[in-house]
Order: sequence, then C-alpha cells, then structure tokens
Amino acid sequence: MSEQSKITQDFFESPVVTSNLPPKEQRTKLLQALLDMDPDISFDDPLENDMVLNMGPSHPATHGVLRILLRLDGETIVSAMPELGYLHRGYEKIAENETYHEFITHTDRLDYLQPVHNNVAYILAVEKLLGLEAPPRAQYIRTMLSELARISSHLVGFGVMAMDVGAMTLLLWCFREREKIHDIFDLVVGARFTTSYARIGGVAQDITDEGLAAIKAFLDQFLARLDEGERLLNRNRIFFDRCRHVGVISAEDALAIGLTGPNLRGSGVAMDLRRDAPYLVYDQLDFNVITESEGDSLARYYVRLAEMKESVKMVRQCMDKLPAGPVHAHEPKKVLPRKERIYTRMEELIHDFMIVNFGVDPPPGEVYHAVESSKGQLGFHIVSRGEGHPWRLKIRSPSFCNLQALPQLLKGHLLSDILAVLGSLDPVMGEADK
Repeated sequence: MSEQSKITQDFFESPVVTSNLPPKEQRTKLLQALLDMDPDISFDDPLENDMVLNMGPSHPATHGVLRILLRLDGETIVSAMPELGYLHRGYEKIAENETYHEFITHTDRLDYLQPVHNNVAYILAVEKLLGLEAPPRAQYIRTMLSELARISSHLVGFGVMAMDVGAMTLLLWCFREREKIHDIFDLVVGARFTTSYARIGGVAQDITDEGLAAIKAFLDQFLARLDEGERLLNRNRIFFDRCRHVGVISAEDALAIGLTGPNLRGSGVAMDLRRDAPYLVYDQLDFNVITESEGDSLARYYVRLAEMKESVKMVRQCMDKLPAGPVHAHEPKKVLPRKERIYTRMEELIHDFMIVNFGVDPPPGEVYHAVESSKGQLGFHIVSRGEGHPWRLKIRSPSFCNLQALPQLLKGHLLSDILAVLGSLDPVMGEADK
C-alpha cells in the first residue's frame, strides 16, 4: 500500500469520521485531522468561500446573449456584473458608410420587437437635421403604428417574464395577440417583422381602409384577451411571491443609474417623453402616464400591463382624428419623389438619381432626438459634415442603459431571482449591443 493510500485509509477509519458530532463541528475536526496526517496538504473549504459563477452568454433565460458574472454565497448573490457585447454588429459604424436613406433598414434590427418604432425614432432625428416635417396624415400614421408596436413589444415582455418564473400558458396567449398585430403590419406595411416603413418626409405608403378595419377589429377584442391574461397571472401566487419585493430600486437610484421607460416609472417617476417633450401628434392625444411606487419587479410588470391599455386609447384617438392628405412631404431635394412624378418630370428624375446615389445634403451640425420606446428613451445623435451620410451616429439604446441596474437589483437576492428581475427589465440584446 502506498503512503498516500495509507493516509486516506487511516483518515476514514479515524474516530472523527465515525463520530456523531454536529455537521459544522465535525467538518472542522475533519479538516484538522487531514492537516495532522499530512501537514503539506493545502486546501480551502468550499463552504466557507464565495463561488464565482457565469450565467450566460448562451443561457436560455438571459434574453439573448447576455453574460452575468455572479459571486455567490451559497445561493445568495453577493455581487453581479453584466457583460454585454456578444451580439455587437457595429451599426453605429455602418451608419457612417451608408446614406441616411439606406440606414433605415438597419434600425429594424435594433429592438426587433418594435421595428416600426425604431424607424420612426431614426427618421425624426434625420428630419430634425434637415429642418423637415412630414405631413399631418403621415404623423398620425406613425403615431398609430408606433403604439401598436409598443403593444407588440409589451406582449412579449409580459409573456416572457411570466415564463421565466414558470407560467408557460401566458406566453402562448401573448404570442397569439402579437401575431394579430403582425397581420396588421402585413396589410399596412407589406412586411410582418422588419418593416422599414418610415421614410424621410413621411411613410412608405398610405394606410388603406382595409388596414384601418384590421386595426379596429384588433382593438375591439384585445382588451378582453388582455384581461384574461391579467386574471390568470395576478391570481398566480407563485408569480406574485417571486416578483414582489424582488429587484427593488428607489426613484433616486433609478434616476442616478439612468433608467428610463417602464423601469423608471415603476419606481414612481412620472417621466415620459410623449408628454414631457411631445413629438409626432402626442400633444393632441389624451393619455395617462402610468407609475407605480414600489420599485420592484411586480411594479414594473404592472406598469407595462397598464401601458398597453393606454396605447389602445391612443390608437383609437389616432383613427378618429386621422386627417386626409398626402403622406409624403413635397421636398424633391430632401425626400425621394413618388414614382408617378419620377416617370413624368425630368427634375424629379434627377433628384431621385442624386438622393439614391449620393444621399440628401443636410447642413453641417449635430442633432439629437429621442422617443419614448417600449423600453425607455431611444435616441439618435447625428453629426453631419454636409455629406450624404452621417459623419458620426450614436444610438442611445434604453436596453443598454437599463441593464446597468442589474448589480444593484440582484445584490442580496437568490440565484433564482435573477430570472424575475431580468424579465422585469425587459431588455433586448440586439438593441443593447447595437
């Protein structure tokens, strides 16, 4: 028998191993017995030390390719650090090498749960740079579809948050309603998912009576379907207990970190760009800014739930007030001319050729414009040198900023609470990583 084997045998035959001491005291005596048998042994007691754990970046519950580096004391989170960038596609750099018009399609791929809203946010920044304003009918159509996109995004956040804590049925119900919104986009835009609908100076095409009828049919049944999901989840004790008092953040800390959107309003801060810095036609609509004071995961869920009902009100008002008229500004040097004008007027043909090949010529300068997206403040900062493409373009993506709160929200909670907290933040990594 080798010397190491003899040490092991002597250890397991020792009185300490066979004793009935309490676990902690027995463990201490066992460690001391090992040291007495072989003083050269060097080890740490795993139960007396923190454990470092990687969650992601390929974890199915991290809402995309997000890595969270965790330090655990047992199952209690001592500290957490989110690491982003695994989905980085360099969209801000791509924008510098494409015309303002060409970059519209890339905005669909940011927060891919609300492509229409991304299009509108980007186009509003470009129009601000050009000193251009779309016709009233186009403004109403943009607002209406942006609110439908908000409902679509919140439905996914609503269902996925429930699924993260074990309620699978609601996710299927939410996707059923989301598919109806995609059917509407198919009628109005011609695409279900990556819409590329907004244009510099207006929208791609006018909304038809068939599209308006489809929107009305959806709104007439949606609140009843939403109420079914709300009753299913609000009566679920497991969901309630896993979200209440979990991931709490105060209004002061939320503002200091840079939270916006439902995550900020869930901490009681009534900040909403649609009311505080109106754009499109929001100043002509009647709606409430939803807030909750608790600042926990449950409060953020309640805010999104109520916001969907407010969006229904706004879409109905847009339909009632929708004016007649064109959906494109008649600015041939800034806005792509309509095909019927290109085929009949030489000037429009020349302008179309110049815009497509070289882009519009904005004045030198810089602008920033932000909208209230479903995740928070989505902003585009454009720096122009008077060329047909941006010299610099930076995106203020709310998902990126909201994920800064994870270290504070997770500290002191259990490992399983990560899912509830992350679901309540509702991030989209395509937008966070850009």
